[in-house]
Amino acid sequence: MSSDGTPPGPDESVRSQLPGGYRQGFLTAITVVLGFSLVFLRFWSFELPGEWNVSSAIAAVLLALSILGQAVTLWRSLQLEDEEPSEYRRTLRWFLYSGIVLLVSLTLSALSHSQLLPF
Repeated sequence: MSSDGTPPGPDESVRSQLPGGYRQGFLTAITVVLGFSLVFLRFWSFELPGEWNVSSAIAAVLLALSILGQAVTLWRSLQLEDEEPSEYRRTLRWFLYSGIVLLVSLTLSALSHSQLLPF
């Protein structure tokens, strides 16, 4: 409905929907990144030889937070409300923030493993 109570015209209803293929591509991106994150967590936490230190524990916690954010993003993107552009943008922000946390975690884990960090 418009602000004056009339039904939406053809232009308004078209603008309120996402173009075809946006959600499918986004779901694929989420699942690929989430799959990588889970495999990396398994490798980093269980298979990598060496001692744990403070920086590696922080990297593991950040990675777990990123995985949690990606799971929330996946859940939000599977909701019917995500067809609305405002909800879709909010879901994209969740994915962006979890991706930033993932990159920080990967950088910290690489620095920790190479023993460039003093802690």
